[in-house]
Amino acid sequence: MTSASSIVSAELAAWLRTAARPVADTEPGFVGPDLDELVESLGSATIVGLGESTRFSRQTYGVRERLFRALVERHGFRALAIQDSARSGERLDEYVRTGAGDPEAALAGAWRPLRTVEMVETLTWIRLFNQQHPDDPIRVLGVEPPGAEPSDYDAVLDYLRRVAPDRLERAESHLSPIRTAHQIDEHVQRHQGIHPGRPFAEHARDALALLDGLPDSDEHRTARAHARLIVDFHEHSVAGQGGFARDERPSAERVIEWQRETGAKIAYWDGIAHVSAQALGVGSAAGEFRGTGAHLRDHFGTDYVAVAIGFHHGDLGMAQAPRPRPELVDALLGEVDLPAFAVDLRTAATESVDAWRHAPAELRTISGIYDPAKDAEAHISVPSLAGAFDVLVHIRETSPVQWLPTFSG
Repeated sequence: MTSASSIVSAELAAWLRTAARPVADTEPGFVGPDLDELVESLGSATIVGLGESTRFSRQTYGVRERLFRALVERHGFRALAIQDSARSGERLDEYVRTGAGDPEAALAGAWRPLRTVEMVETLTWIRLFNQQHPDDPIRVLGVEPPGAEPSDYDAVLDYLRRVAPDRLERAESHLSPIRTAHQIDEHVQRHQGIHPGRPFAEHARDALALLDGLPDSDEHRTARAHARLIVDFHEHSVAGQGGFARDERPSAERVIEWQRETGAKIAYWDGIAHVSAQALGVGSAAGEFRGTGAHLRDHFGTDYVAVAIGFHHGDLGMAQAPRPRPELVDALLGEVDLPAFAVDLRTAATESVDAWRHAPAELRTISGIYDPAKDAEAHISVPSLAGAFDVLVHIRETSPVQWLPTFSG
């Protein structure tokens, strides 16, 4: 006897095979006809969130980059919003606008997952586009508030070296271990077993306190501003907050303000948890993370479109990701016999398929603290698949991104 659940599963699998649109090329670069239908479905939006389930896959990056190029060339998108601080975004924007320096140098102070050969290629392409379209350039913006960078640590130490050399050694003892978080995040250091022990935010606050009682001057106020940035950086990090949960309203407001001031159509690059149009749960915690995409959907309505780019299995460089657990959306998508494809969740479907699309769902996510032995923890939970994402892109097998020499893993 055939069960009702097996009938629904067969119907869903049949719909997926029909709805799936093959993606022929997952390498960054050339925009071919395989993306035509998907790009047309995205092009009328004001903001398109292009989210990856991992930052370690060349193929998820490649599809995202190809979609970005197509949106630029065919639908007039003229801004790329990235998960990085405003200060870093300004350097990247300076390079693509003026060509000053080189992309590797511009990325040296960027958020670690951006420091890849693939991102260099993207910035080089944007720079070339801007040279060919000087009156209609692509801009780059970091959506995070201005954050601390290694130069801030140097500024604090240089000030103490001149004004209070007796405090310099103590300041160095606090700042030296924690500036390593600009190469490897504090929570990743804990995961890898290389963390020195004391929370970095405590060290940062102690370094700030060493400026107390020194003569008031412009130089002193500047040094305190640098130290305050360092404290904020560590207090608001994943380790400093005790987890990934946070409300990303400030990042969304940055995108909204940019769009209001420039009128530009914007591609927003981030992880799928951040581009999701709904609040969600991370790992075993439910309903605790309200990402940038959720706020953008509140503001722009359906003029904000969210795309989730995921994969089935493969090499991520830092780990081999196994086949996804059966309950994950990624496992179901893996049953479609295509190396890469897109499914538009807004297309017409049967009642049972609609029920699946609007039901709660779990999707694989792999971060810098991924452990294959704990693969069951590597997912996000959304209250409605179609409520969170308008389009799913699935890639069967992945290979690693190429890290720049200044950063590996």
